Amino acid sequence: MTHELDASCRDSGQSGCSPAVAPSNAALARWCASRGWPVHPLAPGRTTPVADCEACGRPGHSHKGCACIQAGRWCHGFHAATLDFARIEQWWSTQAGLGVGIACGAAKLVVIDIDAHGQQPPDRDRLLPGIPIPRSVDLGGLANGFHTLGVLAALRGEVSPADDETTLRVRTPSGGLHVWYRAHGSHRWQCSTGSDGHCALAWQVDVRAHGGYAIVPGTVAAGTYTVVGPAREPAALPDWLAHELARTGHLPPAHVPAPRPVPPRARQAVIAAGGDCGPAGRAFAGVLGEVTACQAVPEGDAFSVKLNRAAYTAGGLVAGGHLSKAAAEQALREAAEHARPGQARRYGAIIRSGLDAGLLRPLSPGGHA
Repeated sequence: MTHELDASCRDSGQSGCSPAVAPSNAALARWCASRGWPVHPLAPGRTTPVADCEACGRPGHSHKGCACIQAGRWCHGFHAATLDFARIEQWWSTQAGLGVGIACGAAKLVVIDIDAHGQQPPDRDRLLPGIPIPRSVDLGGLANGFHTLGVLAALRGEVSPADDETTLRVRTPSGGLHVWYRAHGSHRWQCSTGSDGHCALAWQVDVRAHGGYAIVPGTVAAGTYTVVGPAREPAALPDWLAHELARTGHLPPAHVPAPRPVPPRARQAVIAAGGDCGPAGRAFAGVLGEVTACQAVPEGDAFSVKLNRAAYTAGGLVAGGHLSKAAAEQALREAAEHARPGQARRYGAIIRSGLDAGLLRPLSPGGHA
């Protein structure tokens, strides 16, 4: 990460890690907190949080309103993560060997967790959810998350996160890799595991974000979590990867937003698309407004993610019979061209992908799929 991490590595004779002793881990926890990354202790020699107290471990008990968290105890793992230096000193002086975890959501971090487990690959339609892989494509040799993530990056013409030397990467004791990125904007990226469940990026690729935690380099659990490559800081989440996360369900379900002032250009686009002034029209206008607002910032501002969400919402409204697909696509293109003139190839692909995904989940005027 920075010189604090490297200094502890020199002391231990290891590259990119710190020794698993309480003083060094306490210093690392303080350093993380100074970066605005709330921390919580991990059980010595393990990658799981320290056990809850007896009361918090009872069935049905929730972290919400828990007196232990309010009292500054470490129950409930990342829900108890803190930036308070006094609490950090208290926690890491209580028990030797406590590791350091970071609450990803509160820290605005997205960690791509690439696994290399020796498992039989699933059917090809589950390797990259939402992306059909023709039978003509030879998948011989595909064996882990490094491969599936590499295929996804190659399909998008991008560098795989596993090979991204611009950002912090951490080798895990099992041979996997954690790739750290800073989340931009106000999006609450969600966690996922492999290619199972309602959202997934790729087989043997997990996502750690809201609802999860990251393991700080230097943690010792059946081996050491070790920094690899030159970067010691998380880079900004690449636009293409943010688009893939949005496409694969790593944002909360798209519901119709509450009424809000609608920018004139977005209002005109909704009218042109056949939308009315009811909930459906306001939903489309709201997400279009976020796209057109990107015009004020030439680059960044999560343009790709906002356009994808607008296209996804439009697809749902089209599927629900509230908009014409052709007119909705035209409105999306006009909003995108206003925000990013001359980038038709880039925004055209985002619009098509988002629309196709949205068409599979019709939205009612009340916003329910």
